[in-house]
Amino acid sequence: MPTAPTSHTRRQLLNATTTRPWTKNFRHMLPVPKKFMKRFSIRDPGIKSVRPKDRIKYWNIVPGDQIRLLGDKKNTLHEVLSINRISNRVFVKGQTNTGAEDTGKAPPSKNYHYSRCQLFLGNYELPSTRKSPQPQIVPVFAKRLGTSSPFWHRFFGRYDWQRFATKTVPTIPHLEGTRIPIPWPKPEPRSKPEPTSYDTTKEEVMKVTYKPPAFHPLSKGLIPRPPPEAQYLRTLYNPHVPNTLGDSPPVEVYLFRELANPHSRAKKHARWLQWQMEKKARYEALLNEELANLNGRSPREAKAEAAFKWRQQLEEEKEALRKQRWKKINDEAALVKRSERRARKEAKQRQRLTALSLKEEPNQCIPKDMV
Repeated sequence: MPTAPTSHTRRQLLNATTTRPWTKNFRHMLPVPKKFMKRFSIRDPGIKSVRPKDRIKYWNIVPGDQIRLLGDKKNTLHEVLSINRISNRVFVKGQTNTGAEDTGKAPPSKNYHYSRCQLFLGNYELPSTRKSPQPQIVPVFAKRLGTSSPFWHRFFGRYDWQRFATKTVPTIPHLEGTRIPIPWPKPEPRSKPEPTSYDTTKEEVMKVTYKPPAFHPLSKGLIPRPPPEAQYLRTLYNPHVPNTLGDSPPVEVYLFRELANPHSRAKKHARWLQWQMEKKARYEALLNEELANLNGRSPREAKAEAAFKWRQQLEEEKEALRKQRWKKINDEAALVKRSERRARKEAKQRQRLTALSLKEEPNQCIPKDMV
């Protein structure tokens, strides 16, 4: 059974920022090796992390939520773009860090600490008070959060729980002291591109282009065997031969070798078993031969010599196969080298003919078709 990881890898730290809201494991609670925090050059990306005891185990602010920031007097709403469970940072949409436009890269989104974020519950109508005699519709935010007991969802493969607000800002009089449920954000539906001339229409997809062999599946007799491959090929290449295979012969039956994967696990295992049986048969043949001709040796010595000869044969075959592969590789390399040399020679000859210039002599003439 594989052991659980005890620390992060560098690749996991670089890809820690995610847009997935679900909690599938608690790897973000693992410690970070100090060697990954050091930057050995300017090009190395900076990795930020907090201590494992300061990290949040169950995140209640996830991508898709609307939040406001503590200390923001304008109460600007921000939509969560992504989160980083290693550094407890929340990235928001629509805002970027200034100063990164001159680098030629896309400016990174602004991020804030998890403790500065307050979830937006919605707009509620508050009753009239002394300060405001008219009822007002104001945005309400969660000041204190509560959750149900998390449980492992086997079907989705993640931890699930319900979140609710136990205290709000401002206080809602008719909901004071009650738990206000906060639904999880729903994922955006995928946008389907418009079909083009290269796409297959639905009518073409729904057409029935294959018909199974014509026999009744509930018949008590034997299932008819398909005709041999030679007969199928003879009918295919000779149209004048009468077709006895029907309108829709089972082509897969004739192409099972071409359609089957030769590197499947079952076929590899079958080849290995066959090789083991061949080795065993060869060993038994050598053993019987040596035991039949002892020539003054004991049966034990004959068995040892048979095992030695058997191992020697296997080593010789292995060495011959290795040399054959080397020869094939060398022949391919020599063929490539020969073709490159021939191409260079032709290019040089073409260049010399192009740059050729003849001196004017009395016996020279120009062909009529070139004048």
